[in-house]
Amino acid sequence: MNQNINSTTNNLKSNTFWGIIFVLITGTIAHFVYEWSDNSFIIGLFFPVNESTWEHMKLCFFPMLLYSLYMNKKRKKEYPGVTSALLFGILLSTFLIPVFFYTYSGIIGKTFMPLDIVTFIACVLLSFRAVYKLTLSEKLISFTGVLKIFVIIIAVFFLLFSYNPPDISLFVNPER
Repeated sequence: MNQNINSTTNNLKSNTFWGIIFVLITGTIAHFVYEWSDNSFIIGLFFPVNESTWEHMKLCFFPMLLYSLYMNKKRKKEYPGVTSALLFGILLSTFLIPVFFYTYSGIIGKTFMPLDIVTFIACVLLSFRAVYKLTLSEKLISFTGVLKIFVIIIAVFFLLFSYNPPDISLFVNPER
């Protein structure tokens, strides 16, 4: 029985590792897809249409959402807490982007592309660490519905604000 527990934990670790790799690769590629698509309207709903912080949040949100659908289907029976953990991870990675970006750029007084890349990597790593820990602890199961609503709301905001952003700094291209 102990071997079976270790086997499922190893499966969760493996899915977490591959989730990190998937999100890092697809998030990186996603940065260029809108331009590659010759500025396709539909593509712009899911991929960054400019260099604003808001649009860069899509680099975590949509790849992590996509991988979460896979991982949830794969691990839900073994780990009842995986759904809520993944939903939390999506939100965490998405909202850490502006937190880290505005913190570092506020401290040094300018943006710096290598730190933008480190920010993205750190957001992905921290969110999957949280997913792994929260899946095992099952602490968020009772919040699954609320987390689902928040993820849906953010997805709708991404669709709405891609081409009609509010007039606040989160949606403005930063000075380089």
